[in-house]
Amino acid sequence: MGVGRFVYTPILPLMHAQAGVSAATGANLATANYVGYLIGALAGTLLPRLMRSPAVLRSCLVVLAVSLAGMPLTHATAVWLLLRLCAGVVSAVIFVIAVNSLLSHLRDHPAHLPGWAFGGVGAGIALSGLLVLVLRAIADWQAAWWAAAGLSALLALPAWSLRPEPAPVPASATPRPGAEGRASGPRTHRWFTALFASYTLEGVGYIIAGTFLVAAIEQTSPGWIGGGAWVLVGLAAIPSSALWAGLGRRWSRPGLLLAALGVQAVGIALPALIGGVAAALISAVLFGATFIGVSTLALATGTHLRFPRAVALLTAGYSVGQILGPLVATPLLRHGYHQALILAAVVVLASAVAAAVLRIGFPHHMPAPGHPVVRAEPAPDRRTPGLGTAEARAD
Repeated sequence: MGVGRFVYTPILPLMHAQAGVSAATGANLATANYVGYLIGALAGTLLPRLMRSPAVLRSCLVVLAVSLAGMPLTHATAVWLLLRLCAGVVSAVIFVIAVNSLLSHLRDHPAHLPGWAFGGVGAGIALSGLLVLVLRAIADWQAAWWAAAGLSALLALPAWSLRPEPAPVPASATPRPGAEGRASGPRTHRWFTALFASYTLEGVGYIIAGTFLVAAIEQTSPGWIGGGAWVLVGLAAIPSSALWAGLGRRWSRPGLLLAALGVQAVGIALPALIGGVAAALISAVLFGATFIGVSTLALATGTHLRFPRAVALLTAGYSVGQILGPLVATPLLRHGYHQALILAAVVVLASAVAAAVLRIGFPHHMPAPGHPVVRAEPAPDRRTPGLGTAEARAD
């Protein structure tokens, strides 16, 4: 998924220079991918059985590689839009299946395991960025897409054996009257609403930076700096989820979410406010170290609240934000990409404000379904990947 979704970012400057792709067309191609991502996320919400099918997962892995291989076969913008749309759909389905599988199968395992699994997205970004960085010196944009398709197919081989989340087992005991209402009542809805708003705004801000960061850096720096910065984004993202999940065992996840969003906003704004090689590289590290960590924290928080289909709903809101991001940034691209990065940083700061609201009265220890509310706060379960004891019991 890291290759299929994000290789477009380092290839975009090549398509500008070699294929005559305008900034507006580049934004439209990005939007098509994010529309597809929304469709895939909605499929996860409306068709939960599909998210438990190995055949669906494997089909999506194949379609993702094929969509990359189709990009260099044409210069027709309409076909490119369709291919990026397909890549977005299957990327979202793969993500929802993988996250639900992680939360299901690794619940009682050390926190670093699911964290490193999320880091696979960062590894895909780093590998694809390195691939494009090497190829730009010896080949063209078409070869970059072919190479990305081959890399995606290669990575699909070990992913082929991933086991999706098993079907839920009906509870044998009848919940006590009022227990479920306490766990998922109006206050839980309020907290989930704040989380949903924060994660949706993050989708807007993060995707503007994720789409245009390399192009923005290359406007004021040597060409290799932009590609090198994107490799740094991926490398910083690899351990970030495991680190944020580990911190989640000691500190409040809403507080960590607020901190991660603040750091990310600074990283996004740096190339626009300061410029230069040092600012570009620091920006890449800060952005890479937070954007997957934000997803990890937000999805774990949604799971903690036990809101129905939290992962799929949050992913859908995130994808709506990703659709809006390039659309609101397009009018700012006439004079370069720096104004778009400033806008992205402001939106991420707004996301941080929503995360601050989430912190107020947040229920750090939720009672398990069918059990009375526990007033005392037990020690965190060290086996649970960034989650508290209540989640460890709530199967």
